Amino acid sequence: MGNSFFACSDNLPVAKIIEITNAQVEQELSPDLYVSDVAPIERANRSEITFIRSRKSLNLLDKTSAGFVFCTKALASKIPEHIIALIVVNPQLAFTQTIALFYPDASTAIIQNVENKISANAIIHETARLETGAHIGAGVIIGADVSIGEGSVIGANTVIEQGCKIGRLCSIGPNVTLQNSLIGNRVTLHAGACIGQDGFGYITTKTAHLKIPQIGRVIIQDDVEIGANTTIDRGALDDTVIGEGTKIDNLVQIGHNVTIGRNCMIVSQVGIAGSATLGDFVALGGNVGVNGHITIGDGAQIAAKSAVPADVPAGAIWGGIPARPMKAFLRDVAEINARAFGRGKYNKDGDSNE
Repeated sequence: MGNSFFACSDNLPVAKIIEITNAQVEQELSPDLYVSDVAPIERANRSEITFIRSRKSLNLLDKTSAGFVFCTKALASKIPEHIIALIVVNPQLAFTQTIALFYPDASTAIIQNVENKISANAIIHETARLETGAHIGAGVIIGADVSIGEGSVIGANTVIEQGCKIGRLCSIGPNVTLQNSLIGNRVTLHAGACIGQDGFGYITTKTAHLKIPQIGRVIIQDDVEIGANTTIDRGALDDTVIGEGTKIDNLVQIGHNVTIGRNCMIVSQVGIAGSATLGDFVALGGNVGVNGHITIGDGAQIAAKSAVPADVPAGAIWGGIPARPMKAFLRDVAEINARAFGRGKYNKDGDSNE
């Protein structure tokens, strides 16, 4: 692909790709057959691998120069003879696994500088503990009693304040700020994330807003990814907790004492108010607002731009302002459209009938 930002692995044997993706091939292949790179189907060349998801994309096969393509068994017979079909259950998943083989650094928050494990420009407190193989970038500040696990990478100008713990094989991007936080293994924090600052807690009197001291922590469990410029407040008394495997997009605000379960997906510009609880495998679309002190059950899905004022049952699909079951939301939208553009004041083009 000629991407100068990420180093591409040398030619990989097709046999290795087949092993990693659990693909099936209906023809005998030479053990010396190699793949040079990954590419989209429109511009893949003879030595590159691509994928096709559905019959809707079959017309692209007539135009591609790809030498290898992941496809389902149902589509294998449609692959031209000059292209080697790698048959898998999920072509996009197999292609994703192959990208990771060719570009192992692309999933981290920074590009590692393996030549300089600890920058001479970093400021590291004498009581900090760094395990073997930790990489510390230029301008990093590491406070007292901080611990950083083996193989973790800390990007330039990141600040890790006193007592924070970072597990192994973590990728912490540039300009991240960590306070009052415990970070698990294989966690990725992208550029500009702010974790562990005090929550927005006040008592209002007749004369002032009095700040409530925030004495909790942020606990981020294993395999979590947090996007650029996302903020996660520490707890007031209890901890703010992000469950293992959860993925959080850029520009998300998570308030104090929030508990997020395992393997949740939270898209950009979501705001979650203090003491809300999300179960496992919850999905929040972009720009969703979640009220404080409510619970969203396991597996629930909330549509983009919704406002959630109250508890959501497990497995529910809700949308709208205020959020409600999706069927009710769509019925209300249809009624509004009918009144506005059908039989009411406005015609179908939005022009006034008056």
